[in-house]
Amino acid sequence: MPATQLHGKTAVGYCRVSTDKQAERGVSLDAQMEKIRAMAVVQGVEVAEVITDAGESAKSLQRPGMARLLDMVDRGAVQTVIIAKLDRLTRSVKDLAELLERFQRKGVALVSVAESLDTGSAAGRLVLNIMVSVSQWEREAIGERTATALRHKRAHRKVYSNTPYGFTRDGDALVPLPEEQAVISRIRLFKANGWSLRRIADTLNLDGVPTKTGSKWFAQSVKDTLTNPLNSTEAA
Repeated sequence: MPATQLHGKTAVGYCRVSTDKQAERGVSLDAQMEKIRAMAVVQGVEVAEVITDAGESAKSLQRPGMARLLDMVDRGAVQTVIIAKLDRLTRSVKDLAELLERFQRKGVALVSVAESLDTGSAAGRLVLNIMVSVSQWEREAIGERTATALRHKRAHRKVYSNTPYGFTRDGDALVPLPEEQAVISRIRLFKANGWSLRRIADTLNLDGVPTKTGSKWFAQSVKDTLTNPLNSTEAA
């Protein structure tokens, strides 16, 4: 379909739904299209085309519809891209920053209905940059809180992932398992005597000592056991 231009602007809409979101209220393709066309009226443009990505994740920009949209942007075939919500475009702060830079180089304005944003103005770009920065901060803050929680659990021997070698579970607490602690003591002794990680693994396998999952020992699994903070040891 040829692009429709009003007031010197060529506008296209972009919609996306992931497989598990297609029937969810408010983010269906039809609902997004309706919001996009309503915003186009406010912007004083007619939407020449609404590009859709159905059943596509926002974790990557590798989507058929996105490829078509970016091709139009790169060719200078569009001046305004309208979306219902920023997360329909991408959920990645990094990808969003790259898209905004790409749009700006080509003089393309991004208009988001839910966030009431229009990067065609300096104020709109400022607001969006602040939002991107805040999103990045939230992501890093969540990571810091998670790391702190894991350190606390490790310090108090609380279960925080798979049960490590040398321990068993008692509710959410980790309790030393005598037979596995004895194996750890052997490993420490071997290491103190200058044995390589591979030699230790081979010896444990020859002696029929299973790992926590019942599989064979490897140099890496020996190292993981030695360097586990709960075992308070150090591997060279």
